[in-house]
Order: sequence, then C-alpha cells, then structure tokens
Amino acid sequence: MNEQRSQAQAVLRVVEAGPFALLQDGGRFGVRHLGVTQGGALDVISLWAANYLLGNPLEAAVIEIALGGFALESESETTLALAGADLGATLDGEPLVPGRSFVMRPGQRLAFTQPLAGVRAYLAAPGGFAAPETLGSCATVVREGLGGLDGNGQALAKGDVLHCRAGSAPKPGRALPPTASLDLDAPVVLDMVLGAQIEDFDGRSLFEAFNADWQVDERADRMGVRLLGPQLRCHRETMVSEGIPLGAVQVPADGQPIVLMNDRQTIGGYPRLGALTPMSVSRLGQCLPGISVRLRPVSATQARRAYLALRAALEA
Repeated sequence: MNEQRSQAQAVLRVVEAGPFALLQDGGRFGVRHLGVTQGGALDVISLWAANYLLGNPLEAAVIEIALGGFALESESETTLALAGADLGATLDGEPLVPGRSFVMRPGQRLAFTQPLAGVRAYLAAPGGFAAPETLGSCATVVREGLGGLDGNGQALAKGDVLHCRAGSAPKPGRALPPTASLDLDAPVVLDMVLGAQIEDFDGRSLFEAFNADWQVDERADRMGVRLLGPQLRCHRETMVSEGIPLGAVQVPADGQPIVLMNDRQTIGGYPRLGALTPMSVSRLGQCLPGISVRLRPVSATQARRAYLALRAALEA
C-alpha cells in the first residue's frame, strides 16, 4: 500500500462497482510533449463544487461516478460532499441531493443507481482521496494505464478501500455559490472558440454548424463525443498533425464533428472548427446519448473571463 494512504484515515470500502467509477483530480499538465494526455474530471465545474463544499483544494482527488451502479460502505465517520449529476444517490435508502455535504457514519451504505439528471456525479472527501501521483496527478486514464487508487490506471473495484488525506472532517452545511453548479435541465448550448481551420469550411457548413441541432451519439466516452447532424464540408484536403487542446471540435471525412475530451490523443490531423470552452466541456460531459445540443461561437476573451469568474467565486 502507498505510504501516504497507509498513514491516512480509512474512509470507505467499495461494495459494488462497474467499470465507470474512477479516481480523478484536476488532471496532468505539462506532459503532452511526452504523448501523455491530460485526464482528470470530465466535469471540472462539479469537481470544483464537490471540493469547495468541504474546503478542499479545488483540484483534490474525488470519485467520478458515471451512470450509477456503484456503492460504498463507511468504515469511519466522515463528512463527504456530492456534486454533479443526480444518479439516484441514497444513504441507507434515504435520497441524497447533489450540491451539498453530508455526514456518513460507520456501517452506512452510499449507493448510486441510475441517471436521473446528467451522467457523472462527483464524491469528495476531506482533503481529497489519497492515491499515488504519476506526473503530478492521480487522475485515472485507463487507456494509458496511469493514475487511480494503485497508480495502474484501473477503475475502482469491489473491495477497494479508500482513504482521505485529512485527519478530521469539516462541518457539513457549506452552500455552493449560485454559479457553481450546472443546470442539467436547461437546453444545452456549448460555447466554442473558433479555430485556425474555420475558414476552410464552406459557408453553408458554417451556418449549419451554429444554427442546427446536434445530437449526442452513442459513441461517446472520456476520449471523445461524436455529434450527429448536418454534414460539414471542409475544403482542406491534407494537413499536418498538430496538438489537440481540450474540447477540440474535429471534423473527419464523414462531416460529423467529434469533440475531444480529457482522455483524448495528444495530436491529430483532422481540421477543427475550434474548441469548446472548459465550461462547455463540463456540460457536454453530463449529456446522455440522444440529447440535442447547439454550438455557439464566443471569443477567447469571453471564454477566459467566464472561467476565471467561476474560479474566483470558489476561491474567494
């Protein structure tokens, strides 16, 4: 066992787990030149929110639970916080609403059943969950075999014991600022900063890109989300592969955009409409297949201002 975990307070034991419960934090940065992707929480807003509720560093490690089918039992009394999707969470059978902290006592069972609103819930513990760091992060990237509870890139499994870094639990009851949670019932509008190849798309494609409804395809995971809608046409026949930022909207030969998410490849050779803002990546990460979304162009200045405003509200 990692020495850091062995010295921390035991908190939770996994009693039910599918393949989609992962330890995630703010992600890995400064390593893409090594071919290592970013990883980290797909919904950074909910990551920050869950940690804020406990007074943790905003990028502290949490459990990202996708689609439900996950349950934990407590081995010691602690205060936890839940943010993000409503996955029908219950504590000993009593419903838990996302966006607040709560006390979990020894022997109690916390269960997540199925999506009621959104896709991914985020569970935080005092100080963040303890796990070994690789390249500055414990973010789980299964494809690269990095991060996670034991550093081998594996999802959480039945029997795993989780520890938190803090020795004492904070008091429950801290409220989120109004802007620090996603409205999962509102129409989905995804802000996008236009990219270098935008002028290579024909006029009709550009009109349809921002005026048509797009449907989230079943081919969606932590690496990328395909959008189905009008066929976009690009005049550029070839291009040299280039670095891929978070939220890049690539358009392959079939004309159907693919939004590249946290576990994306580090380089790519398809033309790009642009890149979704971090806030819109978070919103897309909460969309089930079949949901309709709209794309909206924004400036880099607008995107940066919105990002920093939310960050400042949680750090204040």
